[in-house]
Amino acid sequence: MALAVGCFSLMDAGLKLLTEHYPSLQVAALRGAASLPLVLAWALATAPAISLVRVRWSLQLMRGGLGVVMMVAFVHALQTLPLSTAYTIFFVAPLLITALSVPILRERVGPRRWTAIIVGMLGVLVVLRPSGEGMFTLAGLAVLAAATAYAVSAIGVRVLARTDNVQSMMVWFLVVIALGAGALALPGWVRLRWADGWLIAGVGLMGALGQYAITQAFRIGEASLVAPIEYTALIWGVGLDVALWGVLPDSVTWLGAAIIVASGLYLLRRERVHVEAEHP
Repeated sequence: MALAVGCFSLMDAGLKLLTEHYPSLQVAALRGAASLPLVLAWALATAPAISLVRVRWSLQLMRGGLGVVMMVAFVHALQTLPLSTAYTIFFVAPLLITALSVPILRERVGPRRWTAIIVGMLGVLVVLRPSGEGMFTLAGLAVLAAATAYAVSAIGVRVLARTDNVQSMMVWFLVVIALGAGALALPGWVRLRWADGWLIAGVGLMGALGQYAITQAFRIGEASLVAPIEYTALIWGVGLDVALWGVLPDSVTWLGAAIIVASGLYLLRRERVHVEAEHP
């Protein structure tokens, strides 16, 4: 999981650098297209080709559509927000997944976990500062939209995993992002610069490696132990912000991050207790 977080952080830094020269829709399309050849090669090497087409198309396409929304919104936010701030707001995703599991998966969430969800959302409000001259901007809301799309997509993975393999989910997710965002970006497409070739390739490589690493992490590790490592993305975000753009999060962002991370960790702990109680 630590490797996955590092890869995705480097990928996001590459996406942010690309937004300096290309529209957010085009950058989102490039992310999908650059990773697709690597993921497709891995999928064909590890699973029968027929398993990539015998899938639940409605759910696969819905998840891909959510992926387009997530990538476009997140990339748009990166145009103006530091990585560390974007990550802090995006950390609300695990809380949203738990909340959405009630109406969609009919899972039971007790009062303690609902309290953690509410506290975590208050942490997001602290970061967004919806008053005065705060950061309650389109970029901040875009990250929140990306986190929501990611959360719904994660619920979709739980449903898809009952019938479709991981390889098909990864391949079609990237295909829909590449084609969907690419089609939307076509009217305003900017010609690619040769100088950005290494950056686009790096985004594709880091995205593919990160996806493989996170899949393996959740396959061989206990979710309640693996998931908290995702919060180390904040360390990567701060380091990359300083190294590449010379910025640091302010004290209010740190406070919001502490609230959100604490809520997420408590939620994971309660989830583990809940699972152990059901399966002693």
